Amino acid sequence: MVETIARVLDRPLVERPDAEAVVARSGRLTYRELDTAADRAAGAFAALGMRTGDHVAVSLPNDLDVVIAFHGAMRLGLVWIGLNTALAGPEKAQILQDSGARFLLDGSVDWAGLVASASASPAVDVDPHAPAGIAYTSGTTGLPRGVVHSQHNLLLPGAVLVAERGYDAALRKGDSLPLTILNLMVLTTLLTAQAGGCCVVMDRRDPEGVLDWVRDERVTVWNGVPTQLFDLARGYADRRADLATLTEVWSGGGDCPDSLRAEFADAFGLPVRATYGLTEAPTVVAMDPVGGEWRPGSSGRALPHLRVQTLDQDGVDVGPGELGEISVHAAESGPWAGRWTPMLGEWSKGRLRAGRGSLLRTGDLGVLDEEGWVHIRDRRKLVVVRGGANIYPAEVERVLLSVPGVVVAAAFGVPSERLGEELAAVVQPAPGAGLTVDALEAVCRAELARYKVPEHWAIVEVLPVNAMGKVIRAQLPALLDREDDQER
Repeated sequence: MVETIARVLDRPLVERPDAEAVVARSGRLTYRELDTAADRAAGAFAALGMRTGDHVAVSLPNDLDVVIAFHGAMRLGLVWIGLNTALAGPEKAQILQDSGARFLLDGSVDWAGLVASASASPAVDVDPHAPAGIAYTSGTTGLPRGVVHSQHNLLLPGAVLVAERGYDAALRKGDSLPLTILNLMVLTTLLTAQAGGCCVVMDRRDPEGVLDWVRDERVTVWNGVPTQLFDLARGYADRRADLATLTEVWSGGGDCPDSLRAEFADAFGLPVRATYGLTEAPTVVAMDPVGGEWRPGSSGRALPHLRVQTLDQDGVDVGPGELGEISVHAAESGPWAGRWTPMLGEWSKGRLRAGRGSLLRTGDLGVLDEEGWVHIRDRRKLVVVRGGANIYPAEVERVLLSVPGVVVAAAFGVPSERLGEELAAVVQPAPGAGLTVDALEAVCRAELARYKVPEHWAIVEVLPVNAMGKVIRAQLPALLDREDDQER
């Protein structure tokens, strides 16, 4: 495994320098061309007065420029802050202020011109364990947190996935989620470079766009969110041939119900590979193995560089089959033993607040079965305590997502003077589904204990989601009219 991102292109530069490294809307780059562009990008940043350790914020669409900027920033030893282009002005301003970015690279900058006119930057001795990226997590309430990772952290998941899944130069990995998300850089250009394959940067997330990209660029691995899988399975099975080159379909960014996995497999003949990950890891922690094996309700097995445990509130391992907090630390045996390091800490108010210890307590509640399959139940902070009884929203959401016509569902707690909290649910139906609250409530009563049945409901045209397709829970209470529930 290479130790710095500046060296991640070394092997393909020797073995296949003229092979495609990146394909995007505006063009294609071979490994030789990407290497040259990355050197010039580092020089462009240096010409702007940026120096090793400086923070740079980047808000660019999915195309060649964002990939070139990332490699250039890493070669100069800058700290990368990705800003989703869809963020509102105040949201960007808040992150810019908190991160201490010295420069914002966005659409107002002639980046291609700066790179073309720049000289290659002098070689910089980058510390692989120094801060390299700050990922602002969406969170569920309040302001986003800045999770800090090193180049070592960012390279490790790709190296593990390449070795574990047998990826090689034949890999053509397509991603339509925004590459300004730090986890996406880990799973796109870094992963494909370590395999010697090609990174296919998609600029469309709609079903037709995804199908066109996969077909035209012969994508072999595609990473989508459950909503995309739903749309494809429900409306585009007649284009099954367009996905013929795929060998793997990953699902991330949210819970993928078993019913959706089965529906997608029926439509396209491809088993969905479930994943579980988080920004703090960074990215993938557990994943279904290569092939078609999976377990109902699970998110796969831990990757070999990690050891996953379920702990109680006192930090004691609760053992197989028991609910506990999913916790992660470095594998203690095998070829990847001791390689994983936790995030460096959180960036807050102009400085790095170092992490504590070698154990990552994720805040997610789940179960490990006897064979090591990870079953996520919910976020600890999202547990609804109704009259002293714990309700895990994900359990209710899985039931709602099993109802034909439900696209997205979110359950959450609302204040109750008598019970402390009551349960609410907001559902987004497919167009023309004709869902009613009575019908949804009837399914919940049939599948759940009475106290887990939502007491407040809303059926909405669309739920608010972030760039990863995760529901923005802080906006959900505003969708309810608790004085006058919707017609049933």
